[in-house]
Amino acid sequence: MPSQPTFPTDHLRIETWIDPVIDRLGHDPRSTYVETYWLGILGPSACWLLRRLADGLDREPGGYGLDMVDAAASIGLRLNGGRHAPFMRTLGRICQFRMARLVDTSTLEVRRNLPPLTLAQADRLPAPLRDAHRLEADTTRADRRSDQARRARHLALTLVQLGEDRSATERQLREWRFNATLCNEVADWAWEARRKLARAKTPVTARPTPANGPVAVPIPASTPTPTPTTTPTPDDPSAGEPSRSRPALDGAA
Repeated sequence: MPSQPTFPTDHLRIETWIDPVIDRLGHDPRSTYVETYWLGILGPSACWLLRRLADGLDREPGGYGLDMVDAAASIGLRLNGGRHAPFMRTLGRICQFRMARLVDTSTLEVRRNLPPLTLAQADRLPAPLRDAHRLEADTTRADRRSDQARRARHLALTLVQLGEDRSATERQLREWRFNATLCNEVADWAWEARRKLARAKTPVTARPTPANGPVAVPIPASTPTPTPTTTPTPDDPSAGEPSRSRPALDGAA
């Protein structure tokens, strides 16, 4: 660890330590993560001091002056004793763990977010906390991969819609430092999505309809079946006339 720096004994200028990676991946000093996992490693005084410094930077993001005596008293520490005073040792501890750094004789830059524990630090935790930290880390990594894939798909689809071909889309994603395998998969996905969209927009050709509307097909009228008639002959004068025979009576011979 870095050696403990020499601090002034009356006032410090507090400013933000800008670190894009840790600012994105880290945890607020007042978060449950820091209270649960960093507390046993940094110690309660260092965690309380980082919380106080974060509160001050929230109020004055551009930086502020820290009264050393008041700051020590706010977390229950003493400032007497020179560089070996409890508060001075606490300042040195947060610098040794790279949570803060002294950039000149009177300016202290402080991280707004604390980094996740390293594997070595996590192994120092009690077994229940170590197991909980491992599970939380696995879940966080899965969430970050999912978020990265979602962002990559959005960017790839935007590139394709702007006219980039598949190779150019994958190349641009690589330049944006996405995972190489993810770039290949996402470029394929974006082009397939573009093809599906193009097919959906293709108009369907309809059969032409006559200008005067549908043509009605005539239905032929039914032709009545002629009733046969009997033609009279000279030998049969009654032919063609209705029958005049009478029914036979019962018992008639």
